[in-house]
Amino acid sequence: MGAAQQNILGLVNPPRPNSASLHPSERHHDRKRPSSLLRITVVKLQHQLSIIEMVGKKSGKALLREEGLERTDNGMKQSSWPEVPMINQKNYYTEYMKRDDQILPFRLQNEANRDTMIRQAKDRDRALARTGNTDVPIPTNADGDLEEDGEDDGADNSKIIVIHPGSQNLRIGLASDALPKTIPMNIACKWGTTESKEYEPRPKRQKLDGTPEQLFGEEFSKKMAKMGGVLKVDMRANKFKVLPNSKELVVNFNRRTEPEKIPEHNDPIRIEWTDISKDNKKDLSSFHTGLQALRIPDDSDPPYKIFWPIRYGCFHENDYLSSEHLFDDFECIIENAIRKELGLNKSSEWDQYSCVIVIPDLYDKRYVEQILDMCMKGFEFKQVCFVQESLAGTYGAGYTSACIVDIGAQKTSICCVEDGMCIEDSRINLKQGGYDVTETFIKMMLHDHFPYTDINLMRRYDFLLAEELKTNYCTLNYSEIAGRTHDFHLRVPDQPTRKYQFKTYDEVILAPMGLFDPSLFDNADKLVGRRKFIDRSYNAYDADMPDDPTSSAQQAILMSIQPSIATTANGSSFHIGNTDIFATPSKERPNPMLSFNETNGTSRVTSAAGSPAPEGSNTPAGPFVFGANGANGGSPGPASFQHNGGTPIPPAGMFVDYHARTQKDLAIERDSVLPVAPLDQAIITSIIHATRGDDKKLRDFFGGIMVIGGGAKTPGFGPFLEEKLKAKRPDLAEKILVGTSPREMDGQVVVWKGASVYARMNAHESWVGRLEYERLGSRVLYHKVLWNY
Repeated sequence: MGAAQQNILGLVNPPRPNSASLHPSERHHDRKRPSSLLRITVVKLQHQLSIIEMVGKKSGKALLREEGLERTDNGMKQSSWPEVPMINQKNYYTEYMKRDDQILPFRLQNEANRDTMIRQAKDRDRALARTGNTDVPIPTNADGDLEEDGEDDGADNSKIIVIHPGSQNLRIGLASDALPKTIPMNIACKWGTTESKEYEPRPKRQKLDGTPEQLFGEEFSKKMAKMGGVLKVDMRANKFKVLPNSKELVVNFNRRTEPEKIPEHNDPIRIEWTDISKDNKKDLSSFHTGLQALRIPDDSDPPYKIFWPIRYGCFHENDYLSSEHLFDDFECIIENAIRKELGLNKSSEWDQYSCVIVIPDLYDKRYVEQILDMCMKGFEFKQVCFVQESLAGTYGAGYTSACIVDIGAQKTSICCVEDGMCIEDSRINLKQGGYDVTETFIKMMLHDHFPYTDINLMRRYDFLLAEELKTNYCTLNYSEIAGRTHDFHLRVPDQPTRKYQFKTYDEVILAPMGLFDPSLFDNADKLVGRRKFIDRSYNAYDADMPDDPTSSAQQAILMSIQPSIATTANGSSFHIGNTDIFATPSKERPNPMLSFNETNGTSRVTSAAGSPAPEGSNTPAGPFVFGANGANGGSPGPASFQHNGGTPIPPAGMFVDYHARTQKDLAIERDSVLPVAPLDQAIITSIIHATRGDDKKLRDFFGGIMVIGGGAKTPGFGPFLEEKLKAKRPDLAEKILVGTSPREMDGQVVVWKGASVYARMNAHESWVGRLEYERLGSRVLYHKVLWNY
């Protein structure tokens, strides 16, 4: 014991004098000394003693630092397992907002069901009272509910409006109609100049003063010559006769031909142009929609400009100066169609009508919310319902499961539907369609000395003429490829009709073949003006988290074009089979999307499921290759988590890069990539993502491919696509079957017809009513739509 400690103890326990030497009064006072004061003094002195004992000791952190065991901030997670936050111990036992019956849409739905049951019970009692026979059973459905009156359903169908807006056409009608009304999705407003003068001619000419072969550049000429050579080889392989000088005969004929002028009184199919002289020149609010807008002369006074509110499946922001102008035009087109095509002129009666809207499979939430706001506030419909295009296509065709390929004017959507639900990871949206075929066909005809050299698709009458030529002459049948003579009539306002004769050879098949080789199309301006003033949707709880839906199949298409999209928000990449895989922006998935392996030098598409594909499976080459030897140039092989002789790779997400791109940055990069891909490869990618390694589903979807849309009306399109798919997947050649719309139905109206069938169903869970929208706004869609919104 040290001297300091002894001194302290001496103070705590001082030597007491001998009681014999004390005075009796002092001895009595010593017995009465309070013990509390001594205890306080002892506590203070013991605290000082503990401080003295701590002098010279080192903390545990300092000892770990000296021994080299201290953990530094190396950015490594504690574990590769996701961290689960602790629950709130105060409120975890409550039931508030944890049951469906506590949410307003479900409460209203339960109340409606209860009212229906009460009404049906009263009707049954009245029926029994009238007959007096209580032994007669009342017919009920399988689930025990009473059957509804069929006459009431028929009356309700005439009060349901079905709307299918598209990039080029709007289809609208009542649910009780057999077929919809189809009008062009445009609006003509008074403007300073027309669109043909404001924009450069389409197709774009590179050399206006050169020969027709030089109009579109050397690259296009080489591409066209290469495709023509491949076509000749295929035709010879299929035992079709190929004349060696057919191309020269066509060019020489088109070079010599001259138009024939026909007086207007001799033209039996003359066009009635829109008369704008009745419009007030000072009234800037006057407009025309649909075909009436396309019939306005380009040199009209005052000039009218045609706007297309929807382009490539989304709002067309490039032509507009504000979002209000865009939304107003979109609303005016639909309102004018309701008044003129459906005959509902009194807007005061619209509150008695319900509305079904067809939306794309991969949609923008801003687009859906704007349509909902327009229907509930602008049109004041009774209730609104949304249905996806592919699901409506299966209803219209009468299929329960199918791979729907919808080729529209400017957008091609692919989605696998199973048991009345769109498989989320199979959705693909390609920015290519029938308009690209039209433009490419005119481009090829001009390359081969088309006699009408001044054709411009930005002019209204030229646009209608080009669509007519494509519809009449384009084909995918090898038997129709020959030097054939055709004619057409050019009708221009205030000019005599001109009759042209021309010859075609391989242009009629090379143009629609561009759907299987999109590099043939002009894809330069398709994303111009995107996100100009309509921003993407973001999560309600995280302002930097994009909330628009996406799919693993769509990500695969984008990754094939720009592999950097595979990088996740934390700077890492998901590795499944030596390939960087991108997760959906909403949340991180353990094994998101499929992967593209390269085994034995061939690219292979695997499943997105947690377990790998069976070894030795006879899977042929997949649609996309992300590098020279693998993902981003990696080496091929089955070792998905090893490299350089077995050195293990840490699990995905172990290291965190604090300077990595955010989810918002990745969404911006995705929006900058134009999703185009060969149609056959896109279909295979969609089916592979939908089946997730299930061979039975794989065979079922390959045997149930249904092609719809106006772009698929080209003769021979179905068999041509079927042969392309069989060449890509020879192991499933016997199972692959491509069909068109059944029952001789026009492929352009299948989706609308399916939406009308959906509108006539008794289920009402997906209808959005006024009260729900007033209380919750667009948030009600989360509870109402039949898919994961």
